[in-house]
Amino acid sequence: MSSVQTVPSATSASRYARCVENSKRIRWDIDRDVIRDRAFAPGEKFLPDSLSMVERLADLLNPEERRFLGRIQGRTYANMFALVERYVGAKMLELSRDHWLGDQDAMEALVRFTDEELKHQALFRRIEALAARIMPVGYLFGPEPNMVAQFVLGKCTWAVLALTCHLELVTQVHYRESIGTDPEVSPLFKDVFLFHWKEESQHAVVDELEWLREDAKLDADERDRAVDDFIALVIGVDGMLQAQADADARYFVACGPQPGVHGPEAAERIRASLLAAYRWQYILSGAAQPHFNELLSSLITPAQGQRIHAALAGLQ
Repeated sequence: MSSVQTVPSATSASRYARCVENSKRIRWDIDRDVIRDRAFAPGEKFLPDSLSMVERLADLLNPEERRFLGRIQGRTYANMFALVERYVGAKMLELSRDHWLGDQDAMEALVRFTDEELKHQALFRRIEALAARIMPVGYLFGPEPNMVAQFVLGKCTWAVLALTCHLELVTQVHYRESIGTDPEVSPLFKDVFLFHWKEESQHAVVDELEWLREDAKLDADERDRAVDDFIALVIGVDGMLQAQADADARYFVACGPQPGVHGPEAAERIRASLLAAYRWQYILSGAAQPHFNELLSSLITPAQGQRIHAALAGLQ
């Protein structure tokens, strides 16, 4: 990584400063503000139907089964973001080096970002433990955080920041448009993603600033290779989702409200539904987000955009 110190423009410098100010203003504590001595109750809803897509299985699963399948997805949803934040925190700490002897607001914004990502990981570990108390044993979250982080961090910084910006925007859209507006969602689960969203809204701004700063360093060939890295990351995420959909479907069939009732054909339908939901949650809903599309399109050529579109088309 280059040790050259960069000087942000006046506009970007003011945006870093606002991120620091907002980070200080909305700072929250896991126990005092989020969990507040609460626990999940059996039968509570975690993810809204718009994210879990369980209603697609209404002809196969009864309401109790659909709600249980949604809880499995909610548990995976929290674990997935804990996983992502392992690599994000490490990357932001690395990027802060470029600001050590430069803009101190930029450096503080990235250091705060890293600290908040560590806090989010701790929060999601707590949520996993609370979910385990009310759900049958046998759930398995397969991806190993450090291995995934090593894979992601092995790609170029431009691609890592593209993926990170995409995911940070996803969390905001999901909370604003689905989780936060569904009156049936568990109050505790809703609060987890309310407070997560409050800090992620600042993180998305920093992601964008760092992505633009990184893009300015690249020539045309380097950017073309960066697009290939971004596509490889998306394909890697999809491979992880396929494996988790398999694991979650097996858990549902073995440990759900009617264990062992669903045969191979039904189990395959459940697996396919989970995979479609996961692809929407982590990949396609972000690809459909206008701000991300505008930002990405401003940095790449139409031909590069077509390559990305072709990679996503296979996930529909």
